[in-house]
Amino acid sequence: MADARETEPGAAQLLLEQQLCFGLYSASRAMTARYRPLLAAIGLTYSQYLVMLVLWESGAVGLKALRERLHLDSATLSPLLQRLEQRGLITRRRPSHDERTLEISCTAAGHLLYERAVTAQASVERATGLDPRELAALRDDLHRLAARLDAVESGEAEPAQAAATTVER
Repeated sequence: MADARETEPGAAQLLLEQQLCFGLYSASRAMTARYRPLLAAIGLTYSQYLVMLVLWESGAVGLKALRERLHLDSATLSPLLQRLEQRGLITRRRPSHDERTLEISCTAAGHLLYERAVTAQASVERATGLDPRELAALRDDLHRLAARLDAVESGEAEPAQAAATTVER
């Protein structure tokens, strides 16, 4: 028997399966769950994997830039970096030219994980059942959505303006 609220005007807007946020949440949980055993096999958590991705891509990076790239605050990122450093996968140092900056870089041991991470990534991509073009389109759509929501949150745009503007990340 259908709930009476389902027949009310606008009720479909509040059905769980109709919620974009729930679709994103479910997909995010499923994606992270798919990564978990693959990353555990190389000794990384998903959050640590994200840090390593930035370092493999960018080389040495400042703490502020890393926080911005990963959308993490210092309280979350600092303990994560400490664990990676304790395992010998990264180094943190203050460059002599600017001691206010903390620079994070990958060690040789950290670079050794790269090829195993490539294999894990390929496994996750295969598990999606999407071809490379579909994967790229979905990723790009999600980046645009995040940028639009960030613009509204930061007050840079009203919701209608954010939707009309394509922001590339």
